[in-house]
Amino acid sequence: MTTGPRISDDDRRARLGRRHLLAPALRATSVEAVADALVGLHATDPATVFLSACARLAEPSPAEVERGLYEDVTVVKLLSMRRTIFAVSTEVAPCVNSSTARTIARRERAALLKSLGGSWDGRRLAEAERAALDALAARGEATTAELTADVPDLQETLVSSPGKPYEGRQSVGSRVLRLLASDGHVRRGRPRGSWTSSLYPWAPAPSLPEMPEREAKAELARRWLASYGPSPEADLKWWTGWGVRDTRTALADAGAEAVRLGHGPGFALPGDTGPVEPAGDWAALLPGLDPTAMGWRERDWYLSPDHVPFLFDRAGNVGPTVWWNGRIVGGWARRADGEIVWRALADVGREAVAAVEAEAGRLADWLGAVRVTPRFRTPLERELVR
Repeated sequence: MTTGPRISDDDRRARLGRRHLLAPALRATSVEAVADALVGLHATDPATVFLSACARLAEPSPAEVERGLYEDVTVVKLLSMRRTIFAVSTEVAPCVNSSTARTIARRERAALLKSLGGSWDGRRLAEAERAALDALAARGEATTAELTADVPDLQETLVSSPGKPYEGRQSVGSRVLRLLASDGHVRRGRPRGSWTSSLYPWAPAPSLPEMPEREAKAELARRWLASYGPSPEADLKWWTGWGVRDTRTALADAGAEAVRLGHGPGFALPGDTGPVEPAGDWAALLPGLDPTAMGWRERDWYLSPDHVPFLFDRAGNVGPTVWWNGRIVGGWARRADGEIVWRALADVGREAVAAVEAEAGRLADWLGAVRVTPRFRTPLERELVR
């Protein structure tokens, strides 16, 4: 039998609006504050970082996000939770690195050596990595193509899934640079082009402080509960990509307390078991892969199961979503002519419609002439742009 205080779905939605900085009065003034409020921003699609941050900034500005990413370098991208790229503040980066990214980097190295086959071993790979880092140091900043041209070993080609209909080829250089990024030696620099571009150079990365792995996992669990709790154990396990044992140990080390949620048992930080005052009515237009939409595996308390086929692709990636007071109520898209269009998937009422329209105007104002197409297309988003 589940014991502990009861946390209602309304209480969880009230926390979401406050802690994820979605209520207008609670918006942040810096990209670092936004990243910390969410633990990290999804960064697989480069546009997501900007759209997610600006949805939560009192004065939305791509320049503010670029400052953190490329000028002050106070927000860094790490291949970490669930083998996904997250942009995290330099305050949070050490615990993310030690708790998840280091394990993924080891797996990436083993997978690359296996793909390279008999002509490569650990020694040759290490030599290629050193050569790439030397070439980068000489250039200061360089794309994968530029570094591949400098280092002959990086020019070899890998064939993935040979003989299959989806057979592909890629240079050794692209895999080695990804590995160097996973190990924390290089970072993605300012894209060549607009902030929506995926063509970016590499730059040397500052070293991160070391943390003991168990301590780092406890700290990550504590931060996740502060942002996404109270929540089930299974949600933390899914979000981090940890196994059951590591998840339970981290929750215990974080001092998590058992609670009763609307759909079963969960955990909360000490002192976070009482009701939370809602932050007033709020609407939000969040991008595909936004960390709020992707923060939990069990989503029924903020997303109707009937709406999932419209808003997610077949791989489980969420598209652009429309929110009203802690629930996903629809989706949005930007057409080729720049118009922001949206559709509610249920009756939300006139007050919600007016608030969503205001947010659509706010989004259109700061986007200006920039066109954004999600990397992972979903049924409703495709339909809206027709």
